[in-house]
Amino acid sequence: MLGLVASGIAVSTARADMIDTSGMAPWEPCAECHNMDGISHMAKFPKLAAQRYAYIVKQIGDFQTERRTNDGGKMVSNAGLLSDEDVVAVAKYFSALPPPPPVKTEASAETISLGRRLFTKGKPEAGVDACASCHAGAGVAGVLAPRIEAQHADYLKKELLDFPAGKRANDPDERMRKIARALSDAEIVAVAAYASTLERPQGAAQ
Repeated sequence: MLGLVASGIAVSTARADMIDTSGMAPWEPCAECHNMDGISHMAKFPKLAAQRYAYIVKQIGDFQTERRTNDGGKMVSNAGLLSDEDVVAVAKYFSALPPPPPVKTEASAETISLGRRLFTKGKPEAGVDACASCHAGAGVAGVLAPRIEAQHADYLKKELLDFPAGKRANDPDERMRKIARALSDAEIVAVAAYASTLERPQGAAQ
């Protein structure tokens, strides 16, 4: 039995060694999940096309230092393979890609209306600013927030649920954890659905 196990490990290792990434651009392995055009097909992987350059750099760095681990460990491992030069190249590549198209949502008109209100006006009674103040367009100077327009709604929902659950903790000053705790599950679903329907502006490598 031990011989079979050992044999299996040897075969597995050999197969892994057969995957040759030499000669590949630093962003090509990322495309396995995020696609070469930066528009992933699965909601578990965020769309990186036209994402802010500095935000991509920060998130890769956070995965490398394990300040962010809410991905089952896959990104921690993958990010650890990148050099500083690779991180810059990856961020430049994805940030300069054409933005993803807005999502055609199946959410109800009521849900979209609630999401629009939260995105554009926030929830003042709970101390929550409008999402657009940081996440839309050019954002706010000094605040490094991702562009969330045209993102997978289910991805946004998961991240907003991960913050208050303690699964994601790399937000400066716990800002997103405080915001997410102030939103109900229905409000999280609504704002995620609405954001997915918005146009994302063209990014630019910096």
